[in-house]
Amino acid sequence: RTVAVNGRQIDYLLERKQVKNLNLRIRKDGSIFVSANELVPAFEIDEFVCSKASYIFNAIDKFNELAQYKPQPKQYISGETFYIQGRGLRLRVLELAKDKVHSDGVYIYLEVKNPDDFEKKQRMMNRFLNQECRRIFIEVLEMLYPMFKRYGVEKPILRIREMDTRWGSCLAKKGIITLNKRLLEAPRNCIEYVVMHELCHFIHPNHSKH
Repeated sequence: RTVAVNGRQIDYLLERKQVKNLNLRIRKDGSIFVSANELVPAFEIDEFVCSKASYIFNAIDKFNELAQYKPQPKQYISGETFYIQGRGLRLRVLELAKDKVHSDGVYIYLEVKNPDDFEKKQRMMNRFLNQECRRIFIEVLEMLYPMFKRYGVEKPILRIREMDTRWGSCLAKKGIITLNKRLLEAPRNCIEYVVMHELCHFIHPNHSKH
């Protein structure tokens, strides 16, 4: 369906389902979804969408702005920057006899037999970044966990994966903390903040004021 507000058009997909309230969702690609009970007239749903126009436009404008800063795919060539704990490390690709990746805190050295082998370089860098994730995240967890141990919190299992909408998550009943791989790019104090937040969920498994 389509409505117009202040000269701007809003296209949205309406889904009829067994819900009590009108529900509005906006995805990162700017698509808009509304769910409503089949008894609610279409004109009333249009009015609801119009009443949310300011919120919708602000969200879409924000998503469009963020899209400008979306990281571009890496080519794994000298001069590219990779962020680890908030610091930008420049990549140096070197043609050497042995495949190896290491860093001196300023540069990341990607040593490969064939600098033109994109897939090999990608695999090596992904392996290196995954190792850095696990090393740093475990280090932070080991530092923060003791203050939770006194509350009877069992040491959690750490999982790392790519997530689109969250920096971390906690399955309190299963004793699992999952951290977003991209958290590696954030400054150290931000990593500590997220780990602390997830550890708190073992005591308060919600986002209440407690």
